[in-house]
Amino acid sequence: MGNLPRSALNSMREHADHYDADLLLRLYDLRREQGLREARDWFIREFRADSMEDVYKRFPFGSKENDSYHMVLSYWEMAASIVNRGLINEELFFENSGELWTVWAKIKHLLPEARSMWKNPKLYRNIESLAEKYEKWMETHAPGAVGLMLEQVKMMVAKK
Repeated sequence: MGNLPRSALNSMREHADHYDADLLLRLYDLRREQGLREARDWFIREFRADSMEDVYKRFPFGSKENDSYHMVLSYWEMAASIVNRGLINEELFFENSGELWTVWAKIKHLLPEARSMWKNPKLYRNIESLAEKYEKWMETHAPGAVGLMLEQVKMMVAKK
């Protein structure tokens, strides 16, 4: 096992270690950066769109909202790729990063169109993959919670 890369060892080990905690804290520090904090707040509270046409009509390129949209999605895609590659313990991440799922719930319906539009079938694939794993994890740890979370997201979107 000494010659295995850290990602392989991480996916094989059962418990998080100080490397996982350090990386999780670094991801959290990025979330505390003022620009990302404002973008995340806007995205969670204000972002809603029925289609990609709606996204770019309401939040045109060059607007603060478009920048926020891309900042939030690129942050969570990066964080999800770190988890998906086994560089941080998945359970530790799930225990501390439920916001990824909220972002997923708000963009899920847009992805087929976005992937077609940008001719990129892997667009936000890391968010998608990790959100689906999170849903399964939640159902084993808090049965029924995902359904309630989805209802909350629907209510947030409907209020706007």
